[in-house]
Amino acid sequence: MKNNSKKLTKKIVSGKFKGKTLTLPSKTTTRSSKAIVLESFFNTLQFDIVDATFVELFSGSGSIGLEALSRGAKQIYFMERDRDALKTLKANISLTDPSACEVLGGDSFVNIEQVIAKLKKSRDKAYFYIDPPFSIREGMEEIYDKTMQLIKSLPLEVVEMIIIEHMSGLEIPQELGVFKMKKSKKFGNTTLTYFTPSNME
Repeated sequence: MKNNSKKLTKKIVSGKFKGKTLTLPSKTTTRSSKAIVLESFFNTLQFDIVDATFVELFSGSGSIGLEALSRGAKQIYFMERDRDALKTLKANISLTDPSACEVLGGDSFVNIEQVIAKLKKSRDKAYFYIDPPFSIREGMEEIYDKTMQLIKSLPLEVVEMIIIEHMSGLEIPQELGVFKMKKSKKFGNTTLTYFTPSNME
């Protein structure tokens, strides 16, 4: 029988850091994306991610962003508020390429402005992966409303694509500001929804 105090881990699946073992933060504060969700996401974007800039909001362990880095993304911005998760995130980054990673600790809804400014300065468009805590969590009832507002506020010139990992029961509008839903894929209780700028039609 396994010792319950053992830390949960996840391996990087593919790319130059394949097989590196990432530690996952405590489940009480963050949720880990399921392997099937991660696999589907990277199958969808496998070639687009090369040399891309990637922003992971509500990063937790950073497993999505670090998988993107392993598969060839050039720059990753991680955003996480929880202190324990931040420690875990930084330890995980140290196993890969810290020079390609930037961590913004604190409220993602506030720090997004810093990321937007950096992207504008470097004239980069980014993939935004947004995985907010499920709204059924205590104190998180308005998290999805705030997330929708955040998406609407993103300037067109910094967005390649927006991906939201959310509860399957959540109804998301077909359009959020200047962004249009491209597709949505359900994995049990979790759904991935993809938005692209409307002008990319």
